[in-house]
Amino acid sequence: MLETKRLILRRWENGDAENLYEYAKDPDVGPIAGWPAHQSIDESRSIIQTVLCGPEAYAICLKPDKTPIGAIELKLNGHTDLTERDDECELGYWIGKPFWGQGIMPEAVGVMLRHAFQDIGMSKVWIGYFEGNSRSKRVQEKCGFRYQWKSEGVDVPLMHEKRTGHVSSITKDQWQWDRLYQAASAVRNERRISDYVTCGEVSAAILSTSGRIYTGVCIDTCSTLGICAERNAIFNMITNGEQEIEKVVAILPDGSSGAPCGACRELMVQLMPGKYRGIEIMMDYKRERVVTLGELTPEWWIQ
Repeated sequence: MLETKRLILRRWENGDAENLYEYAKDPDVGPIAGWPAHQSIDESRSIIQTVLCGPEAYAICLKPDKTPIGAIELKLNGHTDLTERDDECELGYWIGKPFWGQGIMPEAVGVMLRHAFQDIGMSKVWIGYFEGNSRSKRVQEKCGFRYQWKSEGVDVPLMHEKRTGHVSSITKDQWQWDRLYQAASAVRNERRISDYVTCGEVSAAILSTSGRIYTGVCIDTCSTLGICAERNAIFNMITNGEQEIEKVVAILPDGSSGAPCGACRELMVQLMPGKYRGIEIMMDYKRERVVTLGELTPEWWIQ
């Protein structure tokens, strides 16, 4: 079972057939995704037993009643034509029409991506939509999927027709950088604390080797008592018992990302003298340009 603030994702049960039919019978739900509307509760029960039974197939349920309002699944190798790798999968989903436009599906996709990358060892998740399914397209863009290609004449066997398909994907690395950027953006809040101190013009997020994210903002003073956002985030990490860094992103006032200053680089080197060269720094988030601390600091003064 997976959980978010509003949702529980759990395995399907035969007793869910009536709820499944309630939403899957709507002709606006299934056909645009490539499957026909359900015709009876018995058909829905059969779908639960034969289709919604994969190892990573879940019913999307609202708290607290846990009744299904949609479906979401990671289709593993052997059950998708988008990959032949065991460490890659395809994501599929749908949700009942009464729940459209409430941000429920991006929330469900978010927890499924976390599950895919952190729990079951996926390195990439693929996803697709058919031409005209603008809602699915928006969900995929909102959740960070990168567009890959367009295919004409895609066979849709359940609908006995051919369509134009669009395919996107997201890697574990891209997902991690997106989370870091979002975390840093969430704490960036430029403000004046006193006549002598301002903060929040620059924010930063670091990913520790344990997978946790720590954030910090810059603090500027009228003397040398200030601190950069990157070091603030590092001290936050150390305060919470960790000391090894995997990735770093700093967000500037215009929303772009950039390199840490010399003092921040020096701290990271001293913190991880035997491993610092592998720390990844996001130089340009929009262009996904990443360099290592070893490239930024090729010759450390103490060596």
